[in-house]
Amino acid sequence: MPSTKHAGRSELLLSRRQIERLIADGRSIIIVDQRVLKVDAWMRFHPGGDKAIMHMIGRDATDEVNALHSAQARKQMERYRIGRIEGRWKNFLPPIQGGRFRAYIEGCQETDEEEEEEEERCQSSSESSRTPSPVFDIEEVSSIRRRDLSRRDMSSASSVSSIPDEDDGMTFFDAKTKEHIDLDLTKYPSLDPATQDEVVRKYRLLEKRIRTEGLYKCNYSAYAIESCRYTFLFCMFLLCLRLEWYGTRHMGITHGFNTDTVIGILIADFIGGLSLTWWKRNHNVHHIVTNSPEHDPDIEHMPFFAISHRFFESLKSTYYERVMTYDAFAKFVIPYQSYLYYPILLFGRFNLYRLSWEHLLLGLGPKKGPAAWHRYLEIAGQIFFWYWYGTQKLVQQFCSEVGIPYALYGFVDGSKEVIGRLHEVGRQAAILAKCQRTIAERGDILHGH
Repeated sequence: MPSTKHAGRSELLLSRRQIERLIADGRSIIIVDQRVLKVDAWMRFHPGGDKAIMHMIGRDATDEVNALHSAQARKQMERYRIGRIEGRWKNFLPPIQGGRFRAYIEGCQETDEEEEEEEERCQSSSESSRTPSPVFDIEEVSSIRRRDLSRRDMSSASSVSSIPDEDDGMTFFDAKTKEHIDLDLTKYPSLDPATQDEVVRKYRLLEKRIRTEGLYKCNYSAYAIESCRYTFLFCMFLLCLRLEWYGTRHMGITHGFNTDTVIGILIADFIGGLSLTWWKRNHNVHHIVTNSPEHDPDIEHMPFFAISHRFFESLKSTYYERVMTYDAFAKFVIPYQSYLYYPILLFGRFNLYRLSWEHLLLGLGPKKGPAAWHRYLEIAGQIFFWYWYGTQKLVQQFCSEVGIPYALYGFVDGSKEVIGRLHEVGRQAAILAKCQRTIAERGDILHGH
């Protein structure tokens, strides 16, 4: 009897408006293969960390789930199924990224019929209406920016003395960012639904081909060659040591979650001194919200580095849950970051040690579920360490077919890209500081008269 009830509930057809209301009520809803999953109860047990799920709330997570989870894990997700959807799903902006959702408003329809028109009417009448994201809602933000700029122009025309208050020097950088966005939009496939659906279709064909050709399976015979290579290198190491010349997580080995994790911990923690689960938690979020200043921890290096002028606004990191303040020290360092890149990088590993210990001591990883015990093995590995002192061509072909640029850099070209970007943003920081000084001086003169 309960199973029949559960089956009936899981077949319930949910509208976009109903799902929005669930998220507004604080539910964690994701879409996988047209199924609606409510994963509130699982989030604290998720081996990949809760942040990864937070960034998928309200979104179609089909490809992410299929790429990162085993068939057994995907089967277990059925227990969280509360219904299904029909047709193409239009992603919401997750709450962690600033998305807002409407609770029930009397008079707003619950069906999908003419939903977009009804949504606009309901949106305008709700105080919790969804706000645009500077990262994901490019067109909406551009429109808001244009309206904001027009208001600034009108204000400057009517009152010169209002310039110091209205223009903080960021307008120029916002325009530059829009130029970069427009340039990217010309290089990458169109964002219209038909084009994006075609990209998704070809991606799934690529994934199926890789799986069919067995490229996800570990080539154990290759370990014989690798063993010979590493044995040779180890012998050379011993030789150099004798002559007093002082001088290894994507579950790709056994495909067993705990087995591969233990192997990774033995290498990362016991030999390298770095936390594997910290890297996993960090890297999962990086792949979901790649290069998003507010969300991607891989690019949040304030006050030493800034890869976007948006860091000048003292953004709040949703990963670290703190404000990355653009303080006096950052204002001094950032203009010279392209020159300080390698000197600071010399100390980068010490920061990784700090982040690893912070992750383990504060228990930022899973505290319950199948990955809970990994933390204690890692702590043992850290203590031991301190005491002991081929799918690329297929992906290139896929990128070529759908029109996505495939970037492949060596050390020299990669360094040029990184340092060039640091130099550009550093120059912007210097311009911003000069602009603010000029505005302040001009404001004093104008107010003096």
